[in-house]
Parts: sequence; C-alpha cells; structure tokens
Amino acid sequence: MILRRLLSLLFVAGLVLAGPVQAREKAPHLTLLVSIDGFRADYLDRGDTPVMKALAEDGARAAMRPSFPSVTFPNHYALITGQRPDRNGIVANTMLDPSVSAEKFTMRSLEPGWWSQAKPLWVSVEQQGKRAAAMFWPGSEVEIDGVRPSRWVKFDAAMSGEARVDQMLAWLDSADGPPIAFSTLYFDIVDTEGHHYGPESPEVRAAAASVDAALGRLVEGLKARGRFESTDIVIVADHGMAPLPAANRVVLDDLVDVSKIELVTTGAVTSFTPKPGERKTVERAFLSKPLPHMTCWKKSKIPARFHYGRNTRVPAIVCLSETGWYATTLAAKAKPGKWDDKDGGAHGFDPYDPTMQAVFVAHGPSFKRGVTLPVFDNVDVYPLLARITGIEPAKGDGSLKVVGRALR
Repeated sequence: MILRRLLSLLFVAGLVLAGPVQAREKAPHLTLLVSIDGFRADYLDRGDTPVMKALAEDGARAAMRPSFPSVTFPNHYALITGQRPDRNGIVANTMLDPSVSAEKFTMRSLEPGWWSQAKPLWVSVEQQGKRAAAMFWPGSEVEIDGVRPSRWVKFDAAMSGEARVDQMLAWLDSADGPPIAFSTLYFDIVDTEGHHYGPESPEVRAAAASVDAALGRLVEGLKARGRFESTDIVIVADHGMAPLPAANRVVLDDLVDVSKIELVTTGAVTSFTPKPGERKTVERAFLSKPLPHMTCWKKSKIPARFHYGRNTRVPAIVCLSETGWYATTLAAKAKPGKWDDKDGGAHGFDPYDPTMQAVFVAHGPSFKRGVTLPVFDNVDVYPLLARITGIEPAKGDGSLKVVGRALR
C-alpha cells in the first residue's frame, strides 16, 4: 500500500513538472490568409456571414483600401508582397512588356518574368526555413526567385469552396516534412456573382453565405485537429464592388479611331499607348478637354494618391472612369454573352470610393479581441503577416502603424 501511494505521488509529480500532454504536444502556429474576391467591407454586416462575423467580433475588423487599380491581380499581389502594383510589377489584369513576352499578360500567364519584380511572402517563408502552401493565389503557380510554395495546386474555378478547405486541411495533416507555417486560401464566387448581378443582389448574398459555410467547415476542421487555438486567420478581399448599369458605357470609338492606339485595358481603368505618329491626335482626343464620365492622364501626371505611373508596364495614357461607368469599344460591345451587356457590378474604380473598400478580419492568438480599426491601405497586410509568421519581411510600401493596433 505504501509503495503504491509512493508511486502514485511520483506519477502526479511527474505530470506537474512535465505539464499537460496537450502542452507538451503544442500544435505548431499557422498563419492562414483567406481571400474572398470582391467581398466589399459592408457585406460583413448584412447577416449572411455569421461565421466571419463571429471571428471579427472575437478579433479585429476594418474596411481596407485597395491599391490602384482596384482589380484582382494587382491587389492580390499587393497583399502578398506589400508593394503597390506600380512596384510589384502586376500593374493590371492585362499588360504588355516586350522584355518578358511578345504576348499580352493575362490572368493565365505563368512566365516567371511577369512576377519577378516583387517577392511574395510564401517565397520568404520557404527561403527562411519554414513551409508555405497556397490553395490558389495569383502567382502561386509560378516559380518566383526560384521558389514555389511546398504545396500548391493549379487554379480551378469549378472547385467548390468545401473542396478547397478540405485540400488545405489535408496539407496540414500531411506528415511529409515540417509543418506548414503559412498558407493562402482563395474564394472567387462572391466576385463572380457581383459582376453578373450587382452588389445588392440576392445572388451575391447567397454567394457570401456559401463562402461563410466553407469558413465554418475550416474552423471546425481546425478545431478537430487541435489547431484552431494556434492558428491566426486573416481574411481579406482584393476590392469591393459597385453597381454597373448596362447603359453606363463610354465607347472609345466615339472619342478616337481605336486603330490609332495600342489598347491594353478597358473598363473602370482604360490604358493605352498611341501608335507611332498618332501621339498628337490621341492626346488631343483624351487630354485636351474634360471627358464625360472619365478622366485621363499621361502616366507621369497621374495623381500622387494613386501611387501609379512609374512602372514601364503602365501605358502612356491612363483613364479612370467615374464610379458606375465603364469604357468599352464597339467591337467589344458586339460580342454576345458578355457579363457587362446588362446591369451588374464592377470594380477598378477610385480606391478611395467606399464601394471599393475591401473586408479585413483577423482572429487568433496574435490578435486582440473586439478591435475595429480605421481604414488602412492593403499593403499594410504584408508586414502584419510577416510579423505573426515570424518572417523577416522584404522591403515594401506598408506599415504596422494602423493595423498593428490589432496585435496583442
């Protein structure tokens, strides 16, 4: 009996010294960056996203200002590199750069030269001895600075939100190598429905609810693995969404013979370079007088607040449409089945317009509870991610001055 009590006391003492089993096997920290494309900041308060709203209330939230131009690829690259589009090199969803390729850059372009002007966080994570994963993100399919994430998949728009979550969780379960320290997760359906039906539509609300259900699946999956308490979840969007009536079109052919310009982008932001010998004619058409529903500048004269125009990939003339108006051509209007032939939604407009503001939610062990931040620039997300992941950041355009207030 005495021997049994002595052994029992020694066993208890051993537990006290060693700590709980869970403490001895503490789950590794994970930083998870979730992008919900086109999720406008005010969507969070519509009542369609209870999971995200709960994370915000138990963490930090803000409306976030996108970089110019407020479109998908430039802003996703700004978020992950901390550099504005004019510095990160992804200056638009479509670009020209003969030093990289004779072909125009599109959202399918995987030539590393397009992406080499900035370093995504997942590259720094890998180079600094940790592992990164990317469940979709612009640039994640490309070898940048000789590096890809340890885990990545080719973008597939048909892949459901639930399947995306399950794939990312499966990567966390893998025993192949060290644990993943940083991962992205991307959803595109809110943006897609916003373009087709407009930001106030029931379709957008249903899309937001479907993403929220996927986030609920993610939270439950992390909890089941004992990972939720050690995971920082940062939810962002690349831009907001504004209503776009079908009638609100500026037709470039009404202003100039479009055969005289090398047209690179149209829409909320229109950019082009006059063809040889046509500079005076083109500048007279776009720069000599005010235009209806659109303002144009030489690239060197773009307002400083947009931080845009120095990169060689920015065409000679850049025009910004009034919010709710789009620039197009007669040839584009003649194409059947385009989403912009009817009332819908669009982005790309002035980043300071409230309809372009993107959601920001941060939850996890690194963040305070119940914090609402003032509006900040989206390049500030990068130094935040580097800080909580324990990575030395590359030099960028962001700071922790505002967003850092959310940190414990």
